[in-house]
Amino acid sequence: MVTRCSWAGDDPIYQAYHDTEWGVPEYDSRALWEKLVLDGFQAGLSWITILRKRDNFRAAFAGFDPNIVSGWGEDDVQRLLGDAGIIRHRGKIEATISNAQAWQRIEQQQGFDRFLWDYVGGAPLVNQWETMDQVPAQTALSQQVSKDLKKAGFKFCGPTIVYAFMQACGLINDHIVTCHRHGA
Repeated sequence: MVTRCSWAGDDPIYQAYHDTEWGVPEYDSRALWEKLVLDGFQAGLSWITILRKRDNFRAAFAGFDPNIVSGWGEDDVQRLLGDAGIIRHRGKIEATISNAQAWQRIEQQQGFDRFLWDYVGGAPLVNQWETMDQVPAQTALSQQVSKDLKKAGFKFCGPTIVYAFMQACGLINDHIVTCHRHGA
């Protein structure tokens, strides 16, 4: 029997995400932006809702190409507000457009991937949690990253969202020590 982090539960979609994506270090700037956007859309909702709609999000947001999304305006916001396949929240949609513009600035200056990975010295921080109850919702590091992202123009990137994002992208390894993915 495979031991997983308890949040993966019995849902095959969650288990596949846990086993193949969550906590795997992501070094691609565009993919990092996509994951940050999706974590922003998840605010106030369950992650499974986002996973089930992820392909719809990719279609609606031009494959999460920030260079395309950055040029969008009110017509695009209206189109997205009418798309039942995604989360139709004006603030989150508008934030995605402005976040694409902020991504472009950081990408041009130093690379969005480098901007993020520099916080952890280029390698995942590996925690040694024995239970999911020990895993924090945010840390001083996620508070700092959130503050710096906001300073750069990002929205929907509070410290809890940023911590979940850092876990998902493998900047932090928060698989519990008995999970089959902890050492991977």
